[in-house]
Amino acid sequence: MTSVLSVASEVFPLVKTGGLADVAGALPLALGTIGVAVRTLMPAYPSVLADLGENAILTEIDDLFGGPARILGATVAGLDLLLLDAPHLFDRPGGPYIGLNGYDHPDNWARFAALSKAASLVGMGAIAGYRPDIVHAHDWQAALAPVYLERQPSRPRTVLTIHNLAFQGAFPHTVFPDLGLPADAWGVDGVEYYGSVGFLKGGLRAADAITTVSPNYAAEILTAAGGMGLDGLLRGRADRLTGIVNGIDIETWDPANDPHIAATFTRGDIFRRQINKRALEAEFALEEDDTLILAVVSRLTWQKGLDLLAEACDDIVASGCRLVIVGSGDRMLEGSFLGAAARHAGRMGVRIGYDEILSHRVQAGADALLVPSRFEPCGLTQLYALRYGCLPVVSRVGGLADTVIDANFAAQAAGVATGFIFAPVTREALLDGIARLARLYADPPLWRDLQLTAMSSDVSWTGSARRYADLYRSLVPERP
Repeated sequence: MTSVLSVASEVFPLVKTGGLADVAGALPLALGTIGVAVRTLMPAYPSVLADLGENAILTEIDDLFGGPARILGATVAGLDLLLLDAPHLFDRPGGPYIGLNGYDHPDNWARFAALSKAASLVGMGAIAGYRPDIVHAHDWQAALAPVYLERQPSRPRTVLTIHNLAFQGAFPHTVFPDLGLPADAWGVDGVEYYGSVGFLKGGLRAADAITTVSPNYAAEILTAAGGMGLDGLLRGRADRLTGIVNGIDIETWDPANDPHIAATFTRGDIFRRQINKRALEAEFALEEDDTLILAVVSRLTWQKGLDLLAEACDDIVASGCRLVIVGSGDRMLEGSFLGAAARHAGRMGVRIGYDEILSHRVQAGADALLVPSRFEPCGLTQLYALRYGCLPVVSRVGGLADTVIDANFAAQAAGVATGFIFAPVTREALLDGIARLARLYADPPLWRDLQLTAMSSDVSWTGSARRYADLYRSLVPERP
């Protein structure tokens, strides 16, 4: 059985700020069913320790970036967890990355270098009786793990997954002496990146294999337009790069057994979905009628294209549609959506903030989900939408293009259409995609067929987990 140490800064259901947590929580469970044993290393944030209570001490580290640390063992929701308990780094108020003042923790470089260093120690056998075949690091927060390991004899192989290339973990060059790396790691063939220390850059250079979260995004990041300054390095390592589309936890996201929605439903009794639409109208004080409810569940940012939606709100409502928006982010966008909701009381509802439970109710009750991203490595909300018969309207970028089949004439005739894809990423193209959606919504039998086809989509981890397992096994010499 292949043994993998997964390393992530957030893991659902313990800590979540975005899709990384969902992947880090669901992929190990899927791998466990096909002969891959995964343990997951994450920071022991105060909320995590409060939820889990006392845990076994598996190993201790005398000095980890300025203080003692220990690694605790725990099991949560089927996950075999290793918790990096370093109070001088993680015992503080605020979120995983941002303090109560709304700014990044100033020592994030040390906090996540420590996570990577701890991963390398565990990878080399710091926990008695455990030595993984693979160390799988997720995003910049764990990206130094391959760097710390690359010169170790008889080391585990390393995999680095890019969840979003826009977040690279770049820090001032002055932190380099404190990272504990050899002097020659400062350079173009090391962690140096335009005069800064680049965590992700260093990991991409050192890892034995690189993955990202959809095939289309893997192609996009090899271009100057999509490579975020790292396209040259990635092109040089293209033979190590694989795009593996994300899946979702289909037990947590299951309309037939979802405890968070007003009425459960399946493809066989999809008419019950209407109960959830009525409940969503009540929750957001929308007028009760049969017009389209378009929804957004997202970070409210430029990357997600939501400035385009803010500009289009008046036109969308004027066309007869209703809007529900759940999310937080850019303060100007938050204000713009709240202002639009005030102008269109009864036709538009906005909830500022992250609410995992509410997102279930939105997916179950809205007719369509809007994802107008300018770039999107994979995206998970459109996968939840497919599962719940909430038809996605997405831009033709990254994993959105890999996971949604546009309802053009040929796809409808073949019975494979699952949503609506628009391009380019402009306000006009978004409105055109919504207009196409509205025309098909006006044909109830056709609309029902689209919903049923969407709900038949395989959005599980099954196929993708097999691809990860194959990748791991390709890196590890076969054992007798």
